[in-house]
Amino acid sequence: MSERLLILLPPSETKTDGGNSLFPTASRWSELDPIREETRRDLVGLSREGGDAAAKALRISAKLAEVELTRNQQLDAGPPLKAAVERYTGVLFDALDAASLASEERRWLDDHVAIHSALYGLVGAGDGIAAYRLSHNSKLSGATLKARWREAISSALAVHPGPILDLRSKGYVDLGPLPEGVRGAWGNVAERQPDGSLRSLNHFNKQAKGVFVRMLAQRFAGGPEPLLLEDVAAAVAPDFEVYRGDDGVVNIVRHHSAG
Repeated sequence: MSERLLILLPPSETKTDGGNSLFPTASRWSELDPIREETRRDLVGLSREGGDAAAKALRISAKLAEVELTRNQQLDAGPPLKAAVERYTGVLFDALDAASLASEERRWLDDHVAIHSALYGLVGAGDGIAAYRLSHNSKLSGATLKARWREAISSALAVHPGPILDLRSKGYVDLGPLPEGVRGAWGNVAERQPDGSLRSLNHFNKQAKGVFVRMLAQRFAGGPEPLLLEDVAAAVAPDFEVYRGDDGVVNIVRHHSAG
């Protein structure tokens, strides 16, 4: 297998409904299938119990409990699938706007981006997933998701043939950190102010990640494979600065005037 950049994104709590079944039955990272199946089975069982206990374990508000628990119950019934990057909604995925990318750009996105799901583990941006509700800090059958996923996700990332840029939130990093020695780094997103100072991004952190990944898809589609951090930095300049800090973290700095 040739080397390829892999960009890791966090999921979103909010998801669209609908979809179809026009997706390959074989999944990427098939070594995760046993944990996927166990997690799905336990999630369906808990959701069928319903009530306050299920809502509390899944950290669902009373207002959303009926809808979200019904979604989970349907995971056992061959639910419709939708590409992961279109299933998730919210600030990051709205800014990424994968559905509006040109076909070659979308192929690049699907080949280079994975989303870390609490239910599915690692899924490619173009992999079909169902609508569900499960968060990184939920508990199933009394066990944390960290206990289920941490070792398996880290092992899967350890054998990726190429560099990894980790843009996951810290909660999902904890479900499967980059192992030592892997050619990868966690990305810290900040904003460069007009006076030259840096400001950490909170709400707009997600938006900046979406804009950043969309820009990579647009600028690398049909071109050579970016295998160096310098390749990424050149592709997104001058809208973003990308550089590795002394602590090994990759800083992704959005200019105040970008977007």
